[in-house]
Amino acid sequence: MDEISGWLFNIATLIIPLAVAIVFHEVAHGRVAKIFGDNTAADLGRLSFNPVRHIDPVGTVALPMLLALSGAPIFGWAKPVPVMQNRLRNPRWHMVAVAAAGPAMNIALAFIAAIFLTLFFQFTGGATGDVVMQFIQANLSNFLLINVFLAVFNMIPIPPFDGSKVLGGILPPAIGLPFQQLERYAFPVILILFVAIPWMYPQANVVGKIVGPPVGWMLSVIQMVVGSVFG
Repeated sequence: MDEISGWLFNIATLIIPLAVAIVFHEVAHGRVAKIFGDNTAADLGRLSFNPVRHIDPVGTVALPMLLALSGAPIFGWAKPVPVMQNRLRNPRWHMVAVAAAGPAMNIALAFIAAIFLTLFFQFTGGATGDVVMQFIQANLSNFLLINVFLAVFNMIPIPPFDGSKVLGGILPPAIGLPFQQLERYAFPVILILFVAIPWMYPQANVVGKIVGPPVGWMLSVIQMVVGSVFG
């Protein structure tokens, strides 16, 4: 492939699995919320797997592309699925389940990707010289990595990540409620920690140090489990 074709290939094999992973993540939040009594996402048509309903031009496309081109760790977001906590039958604990549903979906998708990747290598015998086969392999590999990364990244207990909502629900209300209110100040902190610092000081590698070890551990667990079944 020439330089332009290689660039388009790399972008496609990152954006496609990232978009799918993010859409499934958001739909999982909405579907679990509906199970527990909040129909907000359903009423707004946000339980659809149509990516157009979920893709954020900045968080799902522009930012991941810029991060990929700069060599920085890739992450992104979709339009958040609206959840009205007060409509849940048990607002505190059902919100914990709703928050955990997104990362849980990503882990499930990572297992599916690992299974298909294992079967792909068994079917091809490791021969991936054809560009179509390379495209399939790259998408599966990136889909596996992206889903594990999103699951771990979103479980960081910093607002507005899912992990903060899980932690806020587990903590005693006297502590959990004020903690969750910190979400209003979260966006600039996220940009500084995970975008600005890695760009200005790559050696700091904030994302790698925080997310890298648990991502590596989770990948090894998934590969071990899938390998024991399909190896």
